[in-house]
Amino acid sequence: MTAPDLFQPLPVPASLLGESPFWHPTERALYWCDIPGKQLNWYQPHTGEHRHWSFETEPCSCAPLMDGDLVLAMRDGLWRFSPATGKRQRLASPPYEPAKERFNDGKADAQGRFWVGTIYEPRDPALAALYRWSDGELSRQADGITVSNGLAWSPDGRTQYWSDTKAHAIYAFDADPATGEVSGRRVFATFPVKQAGQDLSTYAGRPDGAAVDSEGCYWCAMFEGRRLLRLSPAGEVLQTVHLPVQCATMPCFGGDDLRTLYVTTARENRPAAELAEQPWAGQVLQMRVSVPGLPVNFAHA
Repeated sequence: MTAPDLFQPLPVPASLLGESPFWHPTERALYWCDIPGKQLNWYQPHTGEHRHWSFETEPCSCAPLMDGDLVLAMRDGLWRFSPATGKRQRLASPPYEPAKERFNDGKADAQGRFWVGTIYEPRDPALAALYRWSDGELSRQADGITVSNGLAWSPDGRTQYWSDTKAHAIYAFDADPATGEVSGRRVFATFPVKQAGQDLSTYAGRPDGAAVDSEGCYWCAMFEGRRLLRLSPAGEVLQTVHLPVQCATMPCFGGDDLRTLYVTTARENRPAAELAEQPWAGQVLQMRVSVPGLPVNFAHA
């Protein structure tokens, strides 16, 4: 499927590196982070209103709380953030050295536990990890990767997905919804690794952020691959959606019927010729889909 004509950008300024979009059903609005831009964004389609909050450090991922606040995973720790007042309250200190590592992709599971991985910025060795915030405690759950991404759950909550973007691999765990324990880590899907000097026209990308639809299929943004993939619960590619930008970062489902697919994208450090050809780089793109997604999970803090 080719999709430059299917997608439209939101009428808001581009992000340097958009990430962690989620649809808030009560506010009927989309939230997303601009990590290097150090901003949190909010957009309400039915009014056209756009708001943003600026920070002194990077907001890396976010999830809603039932009282209207958010959980924000930032380089300097895990925080409760009030969009109404703009104030932060620390939940947990960073479990890493912030000069070399930061939080990255994060989401809540259906029981309200907030899961968040890290990115080890030197890229070698593979020192990034996956953490779980639950009952006031941040605990390490998995490790051995470099760039944590791809968090999502199957509709029954019994399969948890996680990816290492650098390794071009998506993993699956057996998840126990009652306890939050994960086990049986295995490879769900892998992709050809980008070779030095490889022309991007021959490169299919590496797995970044993801979302699951109501049929249990896993939608994955393929960074630098100019595409989204829809994978079956068995890891088979069912659909490829080609994008009008090189670097998609994460999809999510929104709108009242959860049939609008929103996709954050990146423009930071991209070649000038690429940006000239792809003016929507950094925009949040939207398109309609036939299968609705799963609603966002609210975190407990």
